[in-house]
Amino acid sequence: MRAMTLEKPRSPLVATTLPTPAPGPGQVLIEVRACAVCRTDLHVVDGELAAPKPHVVPGHEIVGIVIATGQGVERFGPGDRVGVPWLGWTCGTCGYCRSGRENLCDQARFTGYQIDGGYAEYTVADARFCFAMPESYQDVEAAPLLCAGLIGHRALRMAGDVGRIGIYGFGAAAHIVAQVARFEGREVFAFTRPGDTAAQRFARSLGAAWAGPSDAPAPVPLDAALIFAPAGPLVPQALRATAKGGTVVCAGIHMSDIPSFPYEWLWGERTIRSVANLTRQDGEAFLALAPKVPVRTTTQPFALDDANEALAALRRGDLTGAAVLVPR
Repeated sequence: MRAMTLEKPRSPLVATTLPTPAPGPGQVLIEVRACAVCRTDLHVVDGELAAPKPHVVPGHEIVGIVIATGQGVERFGPGDRVGVPWLGWTCGTCGYCRSGRENLCDQARFTGYQIDGGYAEYTVADARFCFAMPESYQDVEAAPLLCAGLIGHRALRMAGDVGRIGIYGFGAAAHIVAQVARFEGREVFAFTRPGDTAAQRFARSLGAAWAGPSDAPAPVPLDAALIFAPAGPLVPQALRATAKGGTVVCAGIHMSDIPSFPYEWLWGERTIRSVANLTRQDGEAFLALAPKVPVRTTTQPFALDDANEALAALRRGDLTGAAVLVPR
């Protein structure tokens, strides 16, 4: 099978021919129909997430068709369409797993990082961590739901039941969560890179009440802010834009260092918190909600062999919505 592998961090992916994997006990073999390109993939490729699996195949927003099943799999069968997210395996026995917080499992393994992912024609996945995908979405438009959608939705839930939401970094996750927030009757305020008027127009087209540069003051005090851009200096900026009692949610798996800031910006019972991975319950809840909104993803397809081009476009901020690799 054709695949794109990471031979060493901070280097381009390499087009490789690998044996088609066989599903082990509890696993499904999937023919990959689409795999969205996530900023976490960039963090793996650029060496910001340490010690990936040697020669790893990146990609964790996978939509595909089950081709074969391993021993003991009953949930899915050949011909079923499934989605594969970032969380690929947990121990199931630690305190986090037993208390409904499997996203914090210290032994967890992640798709496209410790487990080969979807930048390939085929992949295998633990059937317990796969999702049935909503029938109303085509493969390419469904792929960004599996991380951009899931993490965005978890971040929104972390913000609480509040009315005014600021979103910092208007990429794949933001363009999905903005639609959910508007569906729930919230006001959305979008903060983009200074000068990125295209992203600001995109945000307004999705119902944002205001869109402007991240270094501009918010037009009104925010009840909460969601930060999707991996830029630590945005944290104190978001705190200054947030009213007393508000929450700043850092939604990325990696962020540059947060600079020091005066305590008065945090005072007033403001909260800073992070979002770590996802749970299967998160996934089921969001994939049931998305068709009701309905969430519409904006995508830019790339051939599998053009994965480096897709990553470069994401790195430059040249994408509207999400890049999606289409192996076939």
